[in-house]
This record gives sequence, structure tokens and C-alpha cells, in this order.
Amino acid sequence: MTNPITVLIVDNEPGFANLAGEMVERERDAIVAEAATNAEEALEILAERSIDCIVSDYEMPALTGLELLERVREDDPDLPFILFTGRGSEEIASEAIAAGVTQYLQKESGKEQYALLANQITNAVSQYRTETELRESERRYEQTLTTLHETTRDLMRAGTKREIYQSAVDTAREILDVPVAAAYAFEPTAGRLEHAASTRESRELVDPEMQFEQGEGHIWDVFSEGESTYYEDATRAGGSANAKTLSRSELIVPLGTHGVLVAGTEDVDGFDETMTELLHILAANTEAALDRAEREQLLREHDRTLTRQNEELTRLNHTNEIVREINHGVAQASTRTEIETTVCDRLADTERYCFAWIASADDDPPEPTAWAGVDAAFIDRIRDDGDRAPELEMVRETLETGGVQVVRNVLEADGWDRRRKEALTYGYQTILAVPLADTERQYGVLLVHVAGVDSLGDSEREVLGELGETIGHAIRSVERTRAMLTDSRLELELAIYDSRLLLNRVAERIDGTVAIEGVIYRDDEVVVFVSVPTTADLTPLDQWASIDTLSIVSEGDDETLFELTVTSSPILDILRTYDVHLQTAIAKDGTTTLVLDVPQQVEPRSLVEAIREGYPETELEARRETTSVRSARQLDTHLEERLTAKQLEALQAAHYSGFFEWPRESTGEELADALGVSPPTYHYHLRAAERKLVTLAFDGKSR
Repeated sequence: MTNPITVLIVDNEPGFANLAGEMVERERDAIVAEAATNAEEALEILAERSIDCIVSDYEMPALTGLELLERVREDDPDLPFILFTGRGSEEIASEAIAAGVTQYLQKESGKEQYALLANQITNAVSQYRTETELRESERRYEQTLTTLHETTRDLMRAGTKREIYQSAVDTAREILDVPVAAAYAFEPTAGRLEHAASTRESRELVDPEMQFEQGEGHIWDVFSEGESTYYEDATRAGGSANAKTLSRSELIVPLGTHGVLVAGTEDVDGFDETMTELLHILAANTEAALDRAEREQLLREHDRTLTRQNEELTRLNHTNEIVREINHGVAQASTRTEIETTVCDRLADTERYCFAWIASADDDPPEPTAWAGVDAAFIDRIRDDGDRAPELEMVRETLETGGVQVVRNVLEADGWDRRRKEALTYGYQTILAVPLADTERQYGVLLVHVAGVDSLGDSEREVLGELGETIGHAIRSVERTRAMLTDSRLELELAIYDSRLLLNRVAERIDGTVAIEGVIYRDDEVVVFVSVPTTADLTPLDQWASIDTLSIVSEGDDETLFELTVTSSPILDILRTYDVHLQTAIAKDGTTTLVLDVPQQVEPRSLVEAIREGYPETELEARRETTSVRSARQLDTHLEERLTAKQLEALQAAHYSGFFEWPRESTGEELADALGVSPPTYHYHLRAAERKLVTLAFDGKSR
């Protein structure tokens, strides 16, 4: 045995107790012996610390060995107890066995008795530990089963299939303690299995966009066969058709015609019989809950279909009229505040909606910025509740998913108990949350409160969702216009130590300094101009998965300019989303220093947090207020308005690559090759851009 065995040897002969301890320790390295000269001392030791086995003499003052056994059995009926006595008789042996002694051994002369004693100790403790572990395992199993049944009751109370799927995967994660727990629902119209739910812990391994068509992967096979299957190593089972797996070891259980429940680990053969049984129990209860939810849904839909169709058509016409009015008002607004106020006022000034308000995405927790149709006391209540406010949780979910969210009945929805009084007071039961976002950034969430239960149809939600996109584009437009008209700018200096940053990886590879000279954004890729010392060679990096193409633009005496194209760069994507201009980016010794020109409308904290989310090892080194030259900013704005995308790209490439330096650091042919166009085409776009730039500089007009 590898674990130590602590043995208490009790004998009124101190010398013998010590001798016996030494002898059994010699026989077994795992045994650690301790001596006691009487039963009272032995009981004191037992009260103070843990003992694995007791070896006791029979004849002792005050209490005999069997009387000591009775005292021990009161606290631990199974603790190994060996009666090791020089007084041997059938009567004593019979009495010892009746009293529950583990072993009975008579003292003899010679060392052989200690080998036998050590063997009995080892066997008794091994059996004791095995039985203890078995009892503990049974206790844990019963406790887990109890938890499963308790959770199942909650599962049966879930109102929607989505809630049921999410509850099932959360329960699977809790009772099995596995990294992957997911559910896939069968979509009969499309004839495929689609992601229904997964735990937060599974997000890195489970792609919500992954679907399983007919014949694709183990998950489809199990669903189509209708029989649960355990794959000890899913990556090696089957052929190429089974390539779509979630983890190494997978247990897949079908949920009738609804879909499948999947649990997985990254270990080979990571499931035992108990785990398999528990998941089958959970799957059976989940299937029953889904059957119930489906029946209830069909009944509800049958009762509401005809009435809803007529009501929805009337509401949709009304909603379209409201949206047209809002779009007209938004088009005339010149500030973000004016846009938000206009939206809330127009929505609240109708009989259709009780009131509306907007929460900004720039604050944490999200902060109400505009409202209409409701008094300030309601808004103050939301602010006072802070993170406990169910509305703010709804806002976060809307921002996280990027889609419209609906609470169909505030009076019954989970987590909305604290709004029961307000719902009854202000007369609403349905809440709609619409994200205000354009293609690159989220600005906030519009919350519309509506009377009645589940009183928003699909078409109305879609129209209001499109309104949210319109508002997002309008906010972006006015903020960009405001940024063009102001001189005040914020400059942030950041240090990124994260080894995943591409610039840090390149600097580490060449053991030198790497600097970004310029960046050109295309529709589906980013072109980056990078300078390195002439002693460095970046050409082997074209094998990196993060770099699509790499080529030399120019070679100088001290530096070589490379052109890299990448389809995805988290740091550059963030800067583009926030309209942040990259002034400088220099990497050396595992640290990239960025100097960013931040527009006035951007909240610096949200920008830094967005970067830290992708690169946790980011530090803010400096923050400086700067003042730009208005004429230069106006020239930059007018230039972007007048140049085509190809002309601007050609001009940027020439600037970043040293084309305008003398002697030239790159040629037009090299730049044409880097941008993937012919030399005549490149020179045509460059000449057109130069002509417009010169014309703009001298007479302010462009031809």
C-alpha cells in the first residue's frame, strides 16, 4: 500500500509496545506505529488524531482489551481492531470474535509473529479503506441522485424548450463535472440537428453555429438510430463522416424526436457506469419535459392562432406608421441625445406602447440615458437595484446575443418578481429589448413596455429590430460628424505583454524590433505594412496560420519593409470598431507599445476593456489630451469623401511603403503586386488620388 498506515499499539508493557511498533514498521514501510501503555491513554490519542488500526493486549489495568474494543466501537463500528495477547484460550478467542474484533493473534516468541501481525494490519486497513470508500461513493451517488431529482422538478416547471435544454445541460455539467455539456434540437423543416443549449464552460469547445446534417458525425448517428452510444475516443471511431465531434470521449443520449443530449471530456474513456446511468436518467426526464412543453405549446398556439393573425396585422400597420415617424425624426436629429429622446417620445406617444427607455452600452452596469411615458421614479428604481435589476440583465443578454429579447409576461417570468408592483402600477406585462447597433458597434438597448401578455408578434418584433439597426446607424453618423468638427482628441498609450499578439510573436521570432508603418482595411482582409531590421528575415513566417500572405515591399540600409495580409486580427478589429486611429505600434522584448488616437465619442474605459478581453496582459501606460489641427482634419475628411476605395488604398500603400521618399523605398510594380492588381491599374488609381489631393489643397474642389 502506498498510503501510510497509522497503527496504535496498546500494551501495559511499554517496552513491548515500542518493540512491537518497531518490528511491524520494519515489516511494512507504509506502517507508522505509536505506543500507548493503557486503554485510557489509547482513548485520548483516538480523540486527538486519526488512527487507521488498533493493536491491543488483552490483560491491562482498568480496562481490558475487549472493554477498550467496546469503547472504540461506540464511535467507529468498523475501525480495524486486532487483539494481540499472550493469554490465549478458546474462551477469549470466542469472546473476542463475538465482540467484533477484526483479528485475533496470540503472542509468540520469534520475529515471525510480527510479519504475520504486519500482514494482518495491512489487510485489515486495506479492507476498511475499501469499504469506507464504497460507502462514501454510495453516499455521493445518493446525494447526486437527490440533486438530479430536485433539478428535474425545476426542469418540469420550465416554460419553454429553450429553458428545458439549458436546464438539462446545466444539470449535466453539475452532476457529471464534465467540460462539455450540450443539447442539439432536431429542426424538422431543415432536417438537421441545431445547437439548442450549452453551458458557459463548454463555449470554447462547443460552436453554437455547428449543425449536423443527415449522416454527419456521431451525434446524428445516435439521433437517427435512437439508441444511446458511448464513444471512448470519438476522434478515432468511424471514418471521415464522423469528423464532427465536440470532445475526445463522448456520451450521447437521444431525446426521442426532440434531439440529443451530449456530455464529453478530453480524456479517453472518461465516463464510468455511474455517470452513464445519471445522464440516462436526466435524458429521460428532459424528454418528458420537452414532450410536455410541446403539447402545451401546441394547445396555446391552437387557441391563439386566428385571433393573433388579425390582431398582428392591425398592430403591424400601426407599428409601420410609428417607425416611419421615428425615422423622419431621427433623420433630422443632430446629436445622439436628440436621437434617443426622439425615439422614446414617439414610441411613448402612442396607445400601442406604455413607455420606452434606452440603456447605454458604454456604462457598466448599463445606464438609462433617455425615457418617455414613465416618471423618473421608475428609472430611479432601476438605478437603485443596480446589478439586481432584471431589466439590466435583459439588456446584457440583448447585447451579448445581438438579437431582440422578449419577456412575454413579467408577472410570471423567472427573476422578475421584484417588478410585479411596477408592472401592475404602470400597466405592462410584455417587455421588448432591441439592440441599437450598426455593423461594427453596439450603442445600447431600446426597451419597450407593452400592455398584455405575449402581445408582440413576430412581424412587429422584426420591424422594431430593424428600427434598432436604423437608430444604430444614425447614432454612428452623428457621432462621426461630431468627431469631424471637434479639435479635441484623446491619446492613449498601451503596453501589451500577451504572447498571443501577432506583433509580439514576430518580434520574438526575429529577436529584434518590429514596427507597424501603416494599416489598410479591406472588405475581407487587412493589409499591414511592417518594418524590421535588415538583419531579420520574415519570409519563413508565411507558413503561419495567422498570416495569409507575406512579401517584401522595399529594402533599405537599416530596415526592410514587409507587406502582410491577415483575414482576422483581434486588436485591429477592435480599433476599427471603435474608429480608433493607430498612431504607432512597436514591439520589442515581448512588449508591444501602442499609441492610439481615440475619437471624442468613444469611452476610453470601454475601449481598454475590449482590448483586455482579447489580451488580458494589457496595461494603460499614459493618457494624454491632444488638439489636432482643424485644417488637416478637414483635409483628411474631404479626402475620404472624394477618393474611391481603390484610390485611397493606392495612396495609403504608397505612403506607408516609402514610395514618396527619395530615393524611393518601393516601386509602383512592387506595390501593385502587394495589392494584387496590375501595375497600370495601380498607377491609374494613384495618379487619380494625387490629382484630387493636389486639387483639394489648392482650390478646395475635386474633379
